[in-house]
Amino acid sequence: MTIAHIDPVARFTADWQHCLRGTGANPPRLADYVPDGSAVRVAVLADLVRIDLRQRWSGRGPAKRIAEYQREFPEVDQSPELVDLVCEEFIARRGRGPLPLEDFLAEYPELAEAVRERLTGDHGHPAVVRVDHDPAALAPGQRVDDFDLRTELGRGRGGRVFLARQLSMQRVVAVRVATAGGLDPQPMVQLDHPHIVRVFDERVLTSGGDISTLVYMQYLPGGTAAELLRRRRAAGSAAGGALLLGALDAAIEAKGEIRPADSLVRAELATLSWPETVAWIGRRLADALGYADRHGIAHHAIDPGNVLFTSEGIPKLADFAPGDGAATPPDSPAALRDWLAYRSPEQLAAALDPDAPAPDTRSDLYALGVLLWELLTGTRPFADEPATVEAALLARRAGVPAAALAQLPADCPPALRRVLLTCLEPDPQRRWRNGMALAEQLDLCLDPRARDLVDPPERSWRVRLRAWRVVLVGLAIAVPNLLASAYNIDHNNMLMHSRQSAQTQRQFEIYSVITNGLGFAIGTVLLVYWARYLITVPHGLRRGVRYDQDVLRKARASAVRLGDRAALIIFTLWLLSGLVYPLALRGTTDHVSASDYTHFMILHTVSGVIAMTYPFLLMNFYIVRCVYPMFLGQGGIERAEAEDLRALRRRSGFFLLLAASVPLIAVAGSTLLSTPDLTKIIVSLRIMSIASIVAFVVVYLMFRAMERDLDALGRVTAPGL
Repeated sequence: MTIAHIDPVARFTADWQHCLRGTGANPPRLADYVPDGSAVRVAVLADLVRIDLRQRWSGRGPAKRIAEYQREFPEVDQSPELVDLVCEEFIARRGRGPLPLEDFLAEYPELAEAVRERLTGDHGHPAVVRVDHDPAALAPGQRVDDFDLRTELGRGRGGRVFLARQLSMQRVVAVRVATAGGLDPQPMVQLDHPHIVRVFDERVLTSGGDISTLVYMQYLPGGTAAELLRRRRAAGSAAGGALLLGALDAAIEAKGEIRPADSLVRAELATLSWPETVAWIGRRLADALGYADRHGIAHHAIDPGNVLFTSEGIPKLADFAPGDGAATPPDSPAALRDWLAYRSPEQLAAALDPDAPAPDTRSDLYALGVLLWELLTGTRPFADEPATVEAALLARRAGVPAAALAQLPADCPPALRRVLLTCLEPDPQRRWRNGMALAEQLDLCLDPRARDLVDPPERSWRVRLRAWRVVLVGLAIAVPNLLASAYNIDHNNMLMHSRQSAQTQRQFEIYSVITNGLGFAIGTVLLVYWARYLITVPHGLRRGVRYDQDVLRKARASAVRLGDRAALIIFTLWLLSGLVYPLALRGTTDHVSASDYTHFMILHTVSGVIAMTYPFLLMNFYIVRCVYPMFLGQGGIERAEAEDLRALRRRSGFFLLLAASVPLIAVAGSTLLSTPDLTKIIVSLRIMSIASIVAFVVVYLMFRAMERDLDALGRVTAPGL
């Protein structure tokens, strides 16, 4: 194969992959990749058509037929691979629905005999296998192509499932045999994720004029979520993770397999409550949906039968459906009820109106929310399922009924309740934006300290204090500053102002009022500006306002950095007021000696350290415990925010050291005083030192609690780090 052939095919394949990963990206135009006047133009065109055809018929763009490619590129008629391309179209189209071979051949009368021979003859298409017996009558003990069928595992969506041994690879696989129009495995062939069933490949089986498909995939002996649900309804939720382990063991025993020994996963499951077990399962399935979404693939048909378990209990998604999710509801009443159970409102709307917006990945999050709710409670959130699509759509749009909320277990964390209700929002825009965001929230549900921070009990003091954030932050700044000012004024009165004239004292008082008032005004304006997201966003969240991710990101950044900004403003203002102190004495007869001014600046610095250190620690303790977690419950967490939290922890440790150093600095500064001056301030110095030690003990305890909170929030923002 020449470079001129390889290059456009490689670029076209890469651009298709980029389209699948992108958001709203259009499929690449095939005409842009066909070389002009090249000797290999026809061969390149055939490969490009084959790639484009497979991607489009797998639900990634408007489907096209070979006849359309022929009209667009007349050279296709001259390709020696034309018959193979028509066979590719048949194999792709039968994945969308029943397609009798003769009906298809009628669309290509001039190629009918060659295509029929290629599909059903002895030298057929590589993906087509002739069998001598009816695929619908296959039974254990028979061999089909490369597979020895061992036992029938059941009937899955789209066909019968067998346990088989693949002879060429000497491995055990699950084989699904379905009539034409069953599931298209192509989407899943592209996916390689620990929580998605690995599909290896497919075969087209022909027997006479009948067409069937054989798809072989990873074998999972742990049963399905449908079996777990039956056990949940029978046993209740009190058993916790042991309920899942019991379901796994029953499924493994029924298949004649051996239960794994010394499994860390099983040991972890055994320690979980039932709500935690449901969150553990859901977190992995959500991660799988997020991975598939990044590859441009949605599931469109999540139900208990499509969630399989390994022998250790790891869940995996199976049977990703092709197309846009706007499936036609079945005619049978019983089948219709099963079909309705896990459909999102937008899927139901699309079934009623072909012009309705196509469901996207948030439809899968809705279906996963229904499944997790059913696992959690033993009943679906819409237990009295209406018998028609119209009635089901009305019920979905009305939201989760109160009767369903009453079924939640008593030990269900508020965080899990919130996460599932967000999945079940009737409006897709109000759900989690993708599987990754849902996985983050379910991770939070598995961390007791983090989930208690984000979703504290309804009557918790942390919930009540959220409404007082402006007052509490103001007090955290004002009280240490007032105490520092009182200490500073008392110290200066005893050492300096008592020796100054009345004129100097009045002038200093005027100076203090002006500088403190101006500094207070400037500092307040700056802090209010920097805290604007902390003031407005929590208020909006309490009222049910939905903010975009950019606003939430800014609110989280503001929360993490507000303490630093407040400390910077406070210390700067204290330092400036000390540096300009000599200006207050201009025009008076009193002068400040160098030693007095040095002591004045030391005292001002000590007071400034007190005035900035304690507000930093108090503000961050309140913000980390009460305010910042509110934003994590809205999703959109970024891994870089874990580093912000770690940096906040390091800065808090530095400020804690400053708090410990306050009495030491004060005592060290007092050694510069003469004995008479030291005698004057010794009482206030002792009081300040004792008060500083008591205050340090208090903020140290607060720091340790904040450390644990930051660790928990860090585990949520960057799991695994």
